Amino acid sequence: MKLHADRAEGVNVINACTVDAVSVNGESYAHSILVSHVGPVQAWPVARLDDLQEAHFADILAAAPEVVIFGSGPRLRFPHPSLLRSLMAARIGVETMDTAAACRTYNVLAAEGRRVMAALLVHP
Repeated sequence: MKLHADRAEGVNVINACTVDAVSVNGESYAHSILVSHVGPVQAWPVARLDDLQEAHFADILAAAPEVVIFGSGPRLRFPHPSLLRSLMAARIGVETMDTAAACRTYNVLAAEGRRVMAALLVHP
């Protein structure tokens, strides 16, 4: 699925999302990633929802976004609430959706100038 083609200056844009890859700023990633509204795309060392640990959210916490859009893979699945405790304590909002919906939502929020981060599970 192709997504939004325009790119605001300096803002990361998710260009496409398939079952096994996500394209950010024209570069394809076949592994899970963290996409902040600005800055480099980061590899996220988790492949499956069941592998998530609280430590996987440390980089998100350090970036201090307003909201995290969590893409749970090809279907909607929620991480255990205890994993998100540190984000909630820091008053960082978390929205969970399937990865394709997370990509679309991220683009809308980033285009609005929000401090958003997408945490996307991508299964190669």
